[in-house]
Amino acid sequence: MYRIKTFNKIAPQGLERLAPARYQVGEDVVEEEGILVRSANLLEYPFPESLLAIARAGVGVNNIPLDRCSENGVAVFSTPGANANAVKELVLCAMLISSRDITGAVRWVKDQAASGVEVETVVEKGKAAFVGPELYRKTLGVIGLGAIGSLAANAALGLGMDVYGFDPFLSVDAALRLDRHVHVVQDVNELYKKADYITAHIHFNEKTRRMIGPEAFAAMKPGVRLINLARGGIVDDGSLLSALDAGRVTAYVTDFPTNQLVANPHVVAMPHLGASTPESEQNCAVMAAEELRDYLENGNIKNSVNLPDVSLERSGVQRLCVLHKNIPAMLANITALLSRDGVNVENLSNKSKGDYAYTLVDLGDKVEPAVLEDLKHLANVIRVRAID
Repeated sequence: MYRIKTFNKIAPQGLERLAPARYQVGEDVVEEEGILVRSANLLEYPFPESLLAIARAGVGVNNIPLDRCSENGVAVFSTPGANANAVKELVLCAMLISSRDITGAVRWVKDQAASGVEVETVVEKGKAAFVGPELYRKTLGVIGLGAIGSLAANAALGLGMDVYGFDPFLSVDAALRLDRHVHVVQDVNELYKKADYITAHIHFNEKTRRMIGPEAFAAMKPGVRLINLARGGIVDDGSLLSALDAGRVTAYVTDFPTNQLVANPHVVAMPHLGASTPESEQNCAVMAAEELRDYLENGNIKNSVNLPDVSLERSGVQRLCVLHKNIPAMLANITALLSRDGVNVENLSNKSKGDYAYTLVDLGDKVEPAVLEDLKHLANVIRVRAID
């Protein structure tokens, strides 16, 4: 039986994918082999030696110590695309809020009523303070054309907008999802120069930290409206506030608020609502549970953020899962050891990602425990599992 520890509340639709006959699941599980988590901070969490994988029911993994996981042979999974529609819809909402100051207008009406004014007598005159442009025939710039960015781009076309997209790592799958009318540019400055609205959908890491900073704001079209539902750290808040005060940026909508941002009248801040829909939480939980199950039961890796994706149809009577350093001759060393002991390899798949590689080997016979021990002690091998 596999032991799965949960952090946060995981939607029951996901937990249902882990059959009670094979899985012990709960917050109190110890010596776990798998972890299901949403936003709980695992950076200082002490991993048991039994831990094989962590599945994040969401996309951002800044709450998980990726380097430590890789060094200890722990696969980390995320759920790209599972919450994409929820975030796309919030992007459309954010564009309208940034244009029409809907939140300010609603607040003004409530303030009038609270002050004792007969609201119907002042609304016609008061509404002039909340005039804003339509989205139709305006230009949207989308930074990051993955699952969310491509949906947002396509939806904006349906609103009659002109859309420019930038993504230096555009995948084939993402490109196929994009409507052919989206202008994909190779230089983000071309997007900055044309866009009336900009929405960012990129991962937060050292390369993207404060990516939208002084140079970006200087390159943007005056009066641009900026939306950030990705991660707060990709925007340089100090430069943003200066751009807002100077009128370079008309409005900033984000769901990563700080006290400093909230104090600015041109900022609309929300409490990280991007994926806060029941549909999104269910999709993320189901996807995370299925990724975890497939890895534990079959050794397959899909949507890992720290290890290469490797999937192989089962054949033979036993499967070996070997996680190792990505250095020359590792595959030869593994197969040579198996050949030495007369073990027949029926099928094999090997892929690498950065400093790490992963090899799946399907065998015609079960190996002796001594062979597994020899594999585990091969130089640069991190973890070995045998699945019957």
